[in-house]
Amino acid sequence: MITGHKGFVGLNLVKYLKNQQKEIKGVSRKPSKNELSYKTLSLEVFKTSKSCIHLAGKAHDLKKTSDDSEYYKVNTELTKLLFDKFLQSDCEVFIYMSSVKAAADEVAGVLTEEVIPNPVTVYGKSKLAAENYILSKEIPKNKRVYILRPCMIHGPNNKGNLNLLYSFVSKGIPYPFGKFENKRSFVSVENLCFVINELIDNKNITSGIYNIADDESLSTNQLVSIIGDVVNKQAKIVNVPKGLVKLIAKGGDVLPLPINSERLQKLTENYEVSNLKIKKAMQKNLPLSAEKGLQKTIASF
Repeated sequence: MITGHKGFVGLNLVKYLKNQQKEIKGVSRKPSKNELSYKTLSLEVFKTSKSCIHLAGKAHDLKKTSDDSEYYKVNTELTKLLFDKFLQSDCEVFIYMSSVKAAADEVAGVLTEEVIPNPVTVYGKSKLAAENYILSKEIPKNKRVYILRPCMIHGPNNKGNLNLLYSFVSKGIPYPFGKFENKRSFVSVENLCFVINELIDNKNITSGIYNIADDESLSTNQLVSIIGDVVNKQAKIVNVPKGLVKLIAKGGDVLPLPINSERLQKLTENYEVSNLKIKKAMQKNLPLSAEKGLQKTIASF
């Protein structure tokens, strides 16, 4: 059973799990003919499902137009509702899609699962509240519960900030932030789906919180070069002084410029995430390297 199966991750996961010969039941706020509704979700549905994968959630709103209560309504309260029904049922596995932002908005060094969570945004706080509710419950011996904290997820047709970089390179526009040296983690949706499938099938993986990231972290400058290789164009990286870049980004906070302070931070910040815990638990390597996964995503643009 998958909530949020119509979203970016959900669509990829449904396809992946069907290729693994798994039967999927989609749960939706506005269900179509063959889907289930949150409002009418009964214990019988949980009893006939081996696993519940809870992807549905309210994403971080870059435009800041959302009411704070909406985050808690969707990210926290809906999770509580589903988890309570899971505990009452015969369903064996519950997988909650949280976020690294439930742990930290800024990272010094490498983020591990041992960090004391300190989210700043209401998005991160609402995700952490759901995590804490799950962790507050006693898990029966016949059940397994996983809280996943993925870093930035990418894949075919999901563009986000990658699309801004793609526009720079594909149009021959110089990338002006070469002075910013950073390292950040990504996770390809294919690697994420691989992990979820392993969690469903492998009863030896203990319940708990797991960061999800590709093996290698990359700088944004490396990412720009990878895009250039995929589109067969020489990536032009320009070292504009940091002070001037930040001044232009501040202008973008009030004017419709392609760059603003938040977007600049996302492109140039350090945010490295460790995946050692989940790899040790699975005893398997991820199918795609960070570079190969990004190449597949960029080629889909």
